[in-house]
Amino acid sequence: MSLQHFVSRIEERTPAHRDRAVDGLRALALLAVPLGHWMLGGFALGDDGALRNASPLSSFGFFAPASWVLQMLGIFFLVGGYASVLSYHRRTGSTAAWLRQRVARLGRPVVGVTAVWAALVPLLYALGVPGTTVRTGTTLVVQPLWFVGVYVVVTALTPLCARAARRWGGWSAVPLLGSVALVDLARYGPYADAVPGWLSVLNILPGWLFAYQLGAAWGEGRLTRVHARVLLLGGGALFATLLLAFDYPLSMVGVPGEARTNSHPPSLLVLALAATQSGAALLLRERIGRLLARPALWAPVVVVNLSAMTILCWHQTAMLAAAVPASYVGEVAGLTTAPDTLGWIAARLAWLPLFAALLVLIGRYARGFESPWRAGTRAATARRALAGLLAAGFAAFALGWT
Repeated sequence: MSLQHFVSRIEERTPAHRDRAVDGLRALALLAVPLGHWMLGGFALGDDGALRNASPLSSFGFFAPASWVLQMLGIFFLVGGYASVLSYHRRTGSTAAWLRQRVARLGRPVVGVTAVWAALVPLLYALGVPGTTVRTGTTLVVQPLWFVGVYVVVTALTPLCARAARRWGGWSAVPLLGSVALVDLARYGPYADAVPGWLSVLNILPGWLFAYQLGAAWGEGRLTRVHARVLLLGGGALFATLLLAFDYPLSMVGVPGEARTNSHPPSLLVLALAATQSGAALLLRERIGRLLARPALWAPVVVVNLSAMTILCWHQTAMLAAAVPASYVGEVAGLTTAPDTLGWIAARLAWLPLFAALLVLIGRYARGFESPWRAGTRAATARRALAGLLAAGFAAFALGWT
């Protein structure tokens, strides 16, 4: 099939009512995840031949603003809230059945990648891959999967989010912002020494629910261009104030060796960025929609959205598929060398096409995990049970429980 024919088929199969701007925003946020991990994460090759995680952010503070662009989870949750509310209103069965379907769609690829890695770990040991390298790999594989768990929880709250959005519109997200602000005041304020460390966990749900709630208000038709401008300008002002006056870390992702992090759990700075991004997305929606009316631009957006969970679950494996073999060669610039020189940034950019190609290759086979499982036979039930056991075993290993 020629590329032109492929593009034409996608265009023909796209319903006229499809909101291309929303799909475009989702694709942009999805692609930012692997790009962010590939550019803001690296490896250092030890004297023992093992790979350890390292980050260019430890050496280059000026690189931190890149994380403001590459951290697009606010857009992802915004679009997720919008799409979930519309899907919830279109459901034909019960709320429980709707939720089971959406959770299964998220869970199957996670079980798939963790089950495959459970089988891969003993093979890597048998092939002589250093234990430290294996642990580094499993940490990277688990790293993006936390998102799925959080997303499942906020998805389960969709009926409540929709009800709140109908009643209060965009204001329904303000209490979530206030909750995160209070926790940040406690853990970073004048009495921070007396605050227990576990208090920061209270930011996880409201921190990521904030943009999802904005998306729910958008889906309910309660966000206007005026609201969008308030989000853009207010979020931008808050973001600048937190950085300049309250010494929040510059990076939106964790930096090795730093005592504070903005993303785990989310700080008020994450919400400020999410508000800014959400306002910009709402204001640019029509322009993005017109741009994606072009079939050649629309086709890759469709492909990315159809492979969303595959990209999320397997992009770290793609990077490891290049780095682990290279570690036997020695120090390879941008791949196994420490990310502490400007040359590393240039070299890592050169490796991105290989990472992408490996992800596409892996995705050809891994995308099957996104398809519904067959039911009704003993063999299918046994395969699901085995996959579940392998996934649980991998989780225990990756989290250091074994």
